[in-house]
Amino acid sequence: MMLYKLVVLGDGGVGKTALTIQTYDPTIEDSYRKQVVIDDQPCVLEVLDTAGQEEYTALRDQWIRDGEGFLLVYSIASRSTFERIERFRNQIFRVKDLDNVPMMLVGNKCDKVTEREVTREEGSAMAKQLACDFIETSAKTCVNVERSFYQVVKAIRAQREGLKPGGPKGKSKKEKSYNMLIPIFF
Repeated sequence: MMLYKLVVLGDGGVGKTALTIQTYDPTIEDSYRKQVVIDDQPCVLEVLDTAGQEEYTALRDQWIRDGEGFLLVYSIASRSTFERIERFRNQIFRVKDLDNVPMMLVGNKCDKVTEREVTREEGSAMAKQLACDFIETSAKTCVNVERSFYQVVKAIRAQREGLKPGGPKGKSKKEKSYNMLIPIFF
């Protein structure tokens, strides 16, 4: 059974833990695991909830190194959490040193309609800027929670398929090749 390591990142209070606990089978570990079937394929999701660890940059780097896919979470009721999302994305790309990392921008707390500070259009525009998918969720009412995690798994699968022999290669920034003409003298 395939294992997918997902990391939930975002500022404190955006609902990372609330999203995560909707998606796991209870364990006594720091990470949460759940067996699911996505597109008729059984798999195990291992979800690392970074809640309460926002200030530990070194720990976050380790979680990013270990993660395969990422949910960047902000609260639609807090503009400041939205404005700091790019910082998390930049950290992922710095640590992973890859051109393409499966991730999803998640606007959580969409049930707080009267407290909304970030429009759906702004979330969509940010996702386009970050080159990732976007979804609005509510951990409180279970809206789109499963779907947000499953979409990241699908992106990881697509990336893994591309890395198989015969598929396009995903190169790190350090591995990029350059075509060079070398003069040959006879």
